[in-house]
Amino acid sequence: MAARALPAAAAVQALRSVYERVRVAAERSGRSASQVNVVAVSKTKPVSLIREVYDAGHRHFGENYVQEFIDKAPQLPSDIRWHFIGHLQSNKAKSLVANVPQLYMVEGIDNFKVASLLDRAVSLLQRNPLKVLVQVNTSGEESKSGVEPSACVELAKQIKADCPNLEFSGLMTIGMQDYTSTPENFKALVNCREDVCKALEIPQSSCELSMGMSGDFEQAIEMGSTNVRIGSTIFGAREYPAKK
Repeated sequence: MAARALPAAAAVQALRSVYERVRVAAERSGRSASQVNVVAVSKTKPVSLIREVYDAGHRHFGENYVQEFIDKAPQLPSDIRWHFIGHLQSNKAKSLVANVPQLYMVEGIDNFKVASLLDRAVSLLQRNPLKVLVQVNTSGEESKSGVEPSACVELAKQIKADCPNLEFSGLMTIGMQDYTSTPENFKALVNCREDVCKALEIPQSSCELSMGMSGDFEQAIEMGSTNVRIGSTIFGAREYPAKK
């Protein structure tokens, strides 16, 4: 069964509603909306719908599946800032970088092997350094990818020291499976940022926190998120092909 998408007008209206909710949540956190980036997560959604949201002025989009990503990206404008979100298999790192030249950020580095492979792929293409976020498993769920909070500093240091073609840009967490992360999940990532910034001797303002999705992004912003990943609230519920 194909993914059911919202009508284009509804998706654009939903995007504007998200912007307003981000603005209010940012103000509650003592910041402006310009300090919070919205990534429209478009996995399973058709290129035509992504284009409508793009035409409304949005530029940051996210995908989770490499092959789907590779298929979609060439069909869309080159000034889109694409985010790959979640666990990236090591055998797909080279393909992702080679086939999505406008790849802006990888949100989900959870081991140094993947970081090294991405670094090598970027080097071969002689493109600008690729922004990356270290994924931290803040909920402790075995099904989740990501390093333990206690290991985030070491991985960030390795990327910073040994991957010249990657730009360590911060930390991300997926949160709870039902999108209802507790404040403790978000606080764990905030604490990781404090530790990483101290170890790398960088200001916290240069270390992004990507946390918060459709069900909990306002709470995440109030706790300091600088990057929220919104899928179903903008594009409608996802429907995956039935398993045969």
